[in-house]
Amino acid sequence: MRSILRTSRTLDKDFLPQKGLQYTEFGPQEPPDAARKFEAGRQDPESSVGELLDAIREAAISWLAPMTEQELREKIVEIGSRLYAREYIVAGDGNLSVRLPGTNEILATPTGVCKGFLTPEMVVRVDLGGRKVDGTHDPSSELAMHLQIYRLRPDVGAVVHAHPPCGTGFAAAGLALDKAVISEVVLTLGCIPIAAYGTPSTQELADSIAPYVPSFDALLLANHGALTYGPSLESAYFRMETLEHFARISLVARLLGGEQPLDPRAVQKLFAIRERTGAASPTTALCAGSSDRISASTSAGTDGDERITLRRGDLVQLIADSVELAARLLEGAVRGEKR
Repeated sequence: MRSILRTSRTLDKDFLPQKGLQYTEFGPQEPPDAARKFEAGRQDPESSVGELLDAIREAAISWLAPMTEQELREKIVEIGSRLYAREYIVAGDGNLSVRLPGTNEILATPTGVCKGFLTPEMVVRVDLGGRKVDGTHDPSSELAMHLQIYRLRPDVGAVVHAHPPCGTGFAAAGLALDKAVISEVVLTLGCIPIAAYGTPSTQELADSIAPYVPSFDALLLANHGALTYGPSLESAYFRMETLEHFARISLVARLLGGEQPLDPRAVQKLFAIRERTGAASPTTALCAGSSDRISASTSAGTDGDERITLRRGDLVQLIADSVELAARLLEGAVRGEKR
């Protein structure tokens, strides 16, 4: 049984043993040398102000310094364990990556391995062209999707791809989570569109997300899964949690008769808050609101004609509108004949 570090978020203690993991309580982490030096100087009445300032400066530099490669490898292992424990991934599903600070390289999870049982040595180092730089395993077969995000979003430091059951259910149904329903979700993610299907492990998948990456921090992948990214592995992971939580809420709301979207003016206010806190994506994209517009995708049919695909709700509404229009025209014609 492997142990995983206790984090600021409560993990499912009773559930972990079922997944081959053991919940272990760890005491407070030992502070860095700079922090210990500052504390000792603070308690020494003979310490000069200059010495205390030097200690403060060293402590700040220590705490603010970017994570080392080894620390990032260990973080990937931790996040993989969390995803597996929550059943966001099973077997060899999912993949993670993180930028190596100060380089043009990233660390990525290996292909064909359960991400719930990684070790730091299994993580692969690749360049931004996808070429392996170091590692005994091959990188994820869906690495191109990660590289696409890093190219389009210089602010992104990490990517998480998983198959959370409820979110993936929406993806399989072809339904975006793009209604502005929960204020906290609007503040943290904006909204969650769905990218067209692309064959896994091919450039198709990377190309399918390209239109959405600049404006969104979380995506559903049609008939596939979910994708989140952020400045750090921790933020990318928590966005995956938020996506799945929102999917569950949306499902319950639909079972109870349907969501009641926020007023568009309320959505604008929430996005203004996002911008003030620096949480907005490079290009702000508003949620769909009431989603009363027709959402359609087009493709060329085998006979050369254009094929149009509508969501079921849009199709039902289109038919209802057509029937109502036809009824009005028929009523007008009958009145004309009577005259």
